[in-house]
Amino acid sequence: MDSGAIRRRLAVGLALLTASGVLAVAVPAQAHAAAPTRCEGRKVKTYPFSTGTLYVYKRGGHVCVITLPKKPGRDQWMKASVQAYRARPVTDEGERNRRAGPVTIHAGQRCVWVKARVGRGSVSKGWILC
Repeated sequence: MDSGAIRRRLAVGLALLTASGVLAVAVPAQAHAAAPTRCEGRKVKTYPFSTGTLYVYKRGGHVCVITLPKKPGRDQWMKASVQAYRARPVTDEGERNRRAGPVTIHAGQRCVWVKARVGRGSVSKGWILC
């Protein structure tokens, strides 16, 4: 094989590698923009509070919560929590810039307690969906 053929094959390989890298970076951003939440089911409750909104979804016996800030894009403490009656809470919390959650539990027919926090604002709704 002559050196020209080797160079052509290297160029094609490099082009394919570059294109796959661009796609790997672009696809997650598009998927995130298309679906701001990943909770399945239907939205059953919305709880706005001073710094954000808590969304509650239900599908069968599963309950899912997600917290979205009023001002996304900057890091701030966020929390999304759901607890079935007589069970431990499941929580996602920490420094986030877009959302906390989704957090999903199997509650069956039990009531759930949901909580959310964004910065200093918070909401706590006791025993709902009974």
